[in-house]
Amino acid sequence: IGADAVGMSTVPEAIIARHAGMKVNGLSCITNFAAGLSNENLSHDDVKIVAQMVKTNFLKTLETYYLSLN
Repeated sequence: IGADAVGMSTVPEAIIARHAGMKVNGLSCITNFAAGLSNENLSHDDVKIVAQMVKTNFLKTLETYYLSLN
């Protein structure tokens, strides 16, 4: 279907939000390859480490977006 990445929760959450009448804008962080796409074992600790690494840039991105709305 042409997707470069598939989120486990992003799409269902967006569908439910739209159903509730909310405007939706998505921003995701890919923290690891899906099961079977690398030789590494999947670990929630690894996900948390990557999330901490990108936290500052994510917050800046959200702040910039929010400020552009006003």
